[in-house]
Amino acid sequence: MNVIIGSDHGGFELKETCREFMEALSDCDVTDAGTFSEDSMDYPLVAHKVAKAVSEGEFARGILICGTGIGMSVVANRHPGVRACLCHNLFTAKLSRVHNDANILVMGGRVIGKGIAIEMVELFLRTPFEGGRHERRLDQIETD
Repeated sequence: MNVIIGSDHGGFELKETCREFMEALSDCDVTDAGTFSEDSMDYPLVAHKVAKAVSEGEFARGILICGTGIGMSVVANRHPGVRACLCHNLFTAKLSRVHNDANILVMGGRVIGKGIAIEMVELFLRTPFEGGRHERRLDQIETD
């Protein structure tokens, strides 16, 4: 699976942890969209880059991390076909895939610990969409 990951300065440390974890997986091809340091930067720049790449089908999934995850999720969900879900635990990470077919996982670097983040990333990458009644609901999201 090809995955793009990005963060702002508030999510940089957690992004690095998640990126290293995914790079160790044999079936995961990871692209890092930045940022590449803890220097202050504007989160919309990275959020748009990741969401655009997922929206256009260049990547199957994306991961965004800022201080709380709120800003990144707001920006990412402005892109067509993007379903960016802000998750705080294993339950929300799993259900983001099962019920919402989320294609971008969003986390808060100042909210989530490294261990739980790695478990959330693995769930997000490995959990299939359930379809069925959830497919009908997803169809209702897109507007003209």
